[in-house]
Amino acid sequence: MTSRLFSKRSLLIGAVPFLLVSCMGSNSSISAQEFAPVTAAPPPEPAAANGAIFQVASGYSALTNGSRASRKGDIISILLVEKTRASKSNSASKVRDGGFSLSPPKTGLFSIFSSSDVATGGSQNFSGNGSADQSNSLQGQISVTVAESYPNGTMLVRGQKLTSLNRGDEHTQFSGLIRAIDVSADNTIPSTKVADARIIYGGTGEIASASKQGWLQKFFSFISPF
Repeated sequence: MTSRLFSKRSLLIGAVPFLLVSCMGSNSSISAQEFAPVTAAPPPEPAAANGAIFQVASGYSALTNGSRASRKGDIISILLVEKTRASKSNSASKVRDGGFSLSPPKTGLFSIFSSSDVATGGSQNFSGNGSADQSNSLQGQISVTVAESYPNGTMLVRGQKLTSLNRGDEHTQFSGLIRAIDVSADNTIPSTKVADARIIYGGTGEIASASKQGWLQKFFSFISPF
């Protein structure tokens, strides 16, 4: 009976790291379908002539727009110029001193005590400091496609780029809302002008695996109270 309980307990303990790793891996998985490119919709059938001189044809854009991307499926280049920095510091100090003394009479019953016997004092000191500093930087360029075009002049763009190297793969995924007026003549826009931006940069391979903890070390870091 004891050996059977011991074997079940060993099996349960051995299964915990694999369950833990599987749970961690499910949260870090990235769906490439969310950033899949969008192709232009097929042109609709030409409308019947209504007698007017000007007929709005498929793909029409005003002359003032030039060649700027504004329709579903058009390509826009995002200039990644992300740079953030945050810092915080705090300090505190406290000092407290106190003393008490009593001079006993020189005659009588209490003359056997000296002044040093009834003197007391104390001091208290406290000092604390704390600081935090974090900075992030991302530079590059990625081309995305227009997924949706809204009547208020904003567009939803998304796209991804996969680079395969000899020691692993690197992927960049981007999505967000932009204003058509912010798109330059060469169809570029900095990432600082993208609303609700979602930028994902990561990699796989030997270099990326070497910078991560092993599954056993993750398990002990998870259960460790320190």
